Amino acid sequence: MAAKFEIFIDRKKQYRFHLKASNGEIIAASEAYETRAACLKGIKSIQKNAPTAAIIDPEEAAKKAAKAVPAKRGAKAAASSAELPEKKPRGRKPKTE
Repeated sequence: MAAKFEIFIDRKKQYRFHLKASNGEIIAASEAYETRAACLKGIKSIQKNAPTAAIIDPEEAAKKAAKAVPAKRGAKAAASSAELPEKKPRGRKPKTE
């Protein structure tokens, strides 16, 4: 059995739908719709747009950003240390009387 959309009426007498997997588990739930026609339109929209929908994953974006930051910092640190003048040796200042 394939996945299916199941329409139902909630406690507030509004239409909603669930997308159920082939094992009957709910894998998506809709917003509330005032009419059955609007609910069906929501289902049609998902059927049309979901096959090409992009996946936006903030965890993956954060991982990529974390990997990119140390490389940039390391490159800047290496470049900036090459541009620094030589350090003068530290010593005691001579006493002046």
